[in-house]
Amino acid sequence: MDHTAERIACHFDELAPKIERWRSRNHYYHDDQSRYLGYLVEKNKRVLELGCGNGELLNSLAPAYGVGIDLSQNLVAQARSRYPHLQFQTADAETWPLDCPERFDYIILSDLISYLGDIQRCLENLHPLCYEGTRIIISCYNFLWQPVLETAEKLGLKMPTPDQSWIALDDIRNLLYLGNYEVIKTERRLLFPKYVPGISWLLNHIGTLPVINNACLAQYIVARSIHATPLRERSVSIVIPCRNEFGNIRPAIERLPDFGTWQEIIFVDGHSSDGTREEIERVIAGYPDKKIRLLLQTGKGKGDAVRLGFDAAEGDILMILDADLTVPPEALPRFYQAIASSKGDFLNGCRLIYPMEDRAMRALNQLGNKFFAMCFSWLLGQRLKDTLCGTKVLFRTDYQAIARNRSYFGDFDPFGDFDLLFGASKLNLKIIEVPVRYRNRSYGETKIHRFRHGLILLRMVFYAYRKMKSF
Repeated sequence: MDHTAERIACHFDELAPKIERWRSRNHYYHDDQSRYLGYLVEKNKRVLELGCGNGELLNSLAPAYGVGIDLSQNLVAQARSRYPHLQFQTADAETWPLDCPERFDYIILSDLISYLGDIQRCLENLHPLCYEGTRIIISCYNFLWQPVLETAEKLGLKMPTPDQSWIALDDIRNLLYLGNYEVIKTERRLLFPKYVPGISWLLNHIGTLPVINNACLAQYIVARSIHATPLRERSVSIVIPCRNEFGNIRPAIERLPDFGTWQEIIFVDGHSSDGTREEIERVIAGYPDKKIRLLLQTGKGKGDAVRLGFDAAEGDILMILDADLTVPPEALPRFYQAIASSKGDFLNGCRLIYPMEDRAMRALNQLGNKFFAMCFSWLLGQRLKDTLCGTKVLFRTDYQAIARNRSYFGDFDPFGDFDLLFGASKLNLKIIEVPVRYRNRSYGETKIHRFRHGLILLRMVFYAYRKMKSF
């Protein structure tokens, strides 16, 4: 242990008998941190917390297997006494993982990195503890709050701390990049970190808004380890929801390229009246070399159709292809290459990069798309340019996790796009966009009603705000 680490250990050893009193005095901050980390971390997972203190935060996350590491022997002793079902060790977070054989689903550095002598070294040492699904979650204070917090310490309103670094989110992003990590999303919370009835609620809701959010106290960043992952061939299920798309059924099969170890194409017919169902049955008979299935929708809406198709799918990778073929089937191999090579966990088509054909999207629809893209980028903490593109791709195992967690958001989305996007964001999946060329519809009529659907989307923005920002 170097001199700096030894000094920090001594500081918290002396503070250990009073730690509960300090946490109680600032319970509003600690409660919010536990609540937000509980949102980010699924229960019953393998969780490592570096700088675990007395173990209270780790225990609140309800891990199936939890390990806490801290420099302070006295705090570790408290943690072992209070939470004997978890594992706690006294060690230096900068060197401890070097010979550890474990792999974790989540690694949390809560209010820790500002005390580290070599942040990059600590991050680099965590790679052996990661697999492709591991998420690194870092929290720290906003450097803008330094004078406020230092003054609060002098006035005895905040727990005394040793000297620390004051780090901006951009600094953390850069350190993660240098340490071979990729940032998934960021968040800031708590414009007013003390509890005053009514005032705290109001100011902290205002603090979720863009620009104002930059002044919040608590900073969070979610990242994943970058490993050179070779392309691994996977099987693919392509779900095509359709209603009155008779003229697009055969072209969809004829134009769909071969990729993956094997493919299945699942048409989900939503009460068509133009012979779409019969055309699908003829196509199935005409292409016996392809695995094509027909499911009949009992519910309504594209969202219901997608869920029906995904629940029946057997492939490793799930894809949505809209039956209007405005996103060309020929574009799907690009999505496959990106997800199979671990460029992202959830792929979203983007129609707003390349020029469109003249009638592909009306001007008002383009404005609406851009507005909702800004809203959902803010809500998700990940940049999205085209949230309304119907082409979405993810692993079946991730979809199953989204389905298991669906009760958190509820059955709120008739389109299906946002059910998947919100679920992917809650699971901390890396969302990336794949540019596509948007074509004119060659058969049938659009199912989009600009004003009615626009109002539904606005309601979903407010609903998502309550579930993702204001809790």
